[in-house]
Amino acid sequence: MREGWEYKTIENCTSIEYGTRVVQKRDGGTIYPVYGGGGKTFRMDRYNREDCLIIARFAMSPRCVRYVAGKFFLNDSGLSVKSKEELEQAYLNYHLLFFNDVIYHLGKGAAQRNLDVKAFRQLVIAIPPKPTQLSIVSELDKLNELIQIKKEELKDYDALAQSIFYEMFGDPVVNEKGWKVKTFGDIGTLERGAGISKKDFVEDGLPCVHYGQLHTTFGAYTRKNITFIPKDLFPKYKIAHPGDLILAITSEDVEGSCKSTAWLGDYDVVVGSDAAIFHHNQDGIYLSYYTRTKAFYNEKAKYAKGFKVTHISTKEIASISICVPPLSIQNTFANKIEQIERQKTIIQESIADLETLLASRMQYWFD
Repeated sequence: MREGWEYKTIENCTSIEYGTRVVQKRDGGTIYPVYGGGGKTFRMDRYNREDCLIIARFAMSPRCVRYVAGKFFLNDSGLSVKSKEELEQAYLNYHLLFFNDVIYHLGKGAAQRNLDVKAFRQLVIAIPPKPTQLSIVSELDKLNELIQIKKEELKDYDALAQSIFYEMFGDPVVNEKGWKVKTFGDIGTLERGAGISKKDFVEDGLPCVHYGQLHTTFGAYTRKNITFIPKDLFPKYKIAHPGDLILAITSEDVEGSCKSTAWLGDYDVVVGSDAAIFHHNQDGIYLSYYTRTKAFYNEKAKYAKGFKVTHISTKEIASISICVPPLSIQNTFANKIEQIERQKTIIQESIADLETLLASRMQYWFD
């Protein structure tokens, strides 16, 4: 315990209020976002919270603590936490964000994790004098600001890559440069991967790509896998060879449908069943960027089906049209993209270092 610091339960130094029950409906309003246990879901034409920390009560996800700036509506699946006089709100925000995992594990239930609010109220937080609180907040704010600056730089490089694509190839919707137009089936073959579950992952085995990684981990291309499966898991595997394009055929919405990455490693990888492998003789990076265009979106939207889960078949992907510039021009584009990616890697490493430092400083002050 630090000298001069007070240690109080959350219920004794904050105001905790439950959200308000509301009938959920799509596009319920046009002004204020609605938050609760599951995050932002729809919009309301009224608000009941402003600039405060919220905690999920029902259906808790691992990220159950968040600060929401501005005016919003909090439904009854969440509760808000505001500081009392002796406690700076910004200090409280950082403290409870650091406690996120502790709060998550206060959740009870098998099918659905629900917060034990009574136990949450009894959590003890450390409260230094106000000048120290402000100093801690200033330090952590500066680190967060540096992280956000670096993330904006990444967005700038992504925008640059997109602008290079359109500068070199034009808008595929109108194809003003007159490239040959073919279907994916004309320029290659598609096959569906074989079933891989996260529970199958092992420390050492066959390198594999799980469809979820296309949504969360890999960008336009990758040279390294991050997971492995046992060598004897299946009698027959579906393999992506160097240069192949791997596409997600299952997603939450049309936007995520056919999310792709070009496999550029110098070895083969096993691909799971909710993804497709496109074997071709084009440049994989060009193809990957093409799947991010409005033209490709318009085409895949015709086929992607489903309500809670969206699916598209390999046969449907094969029928989608694509502009096919000469391979030499595709390769020139890919070289420019790889230069950009090298710069992005430097920035990503810097972000990782800053996030490690931020976590270390939060642990120093709050653990």
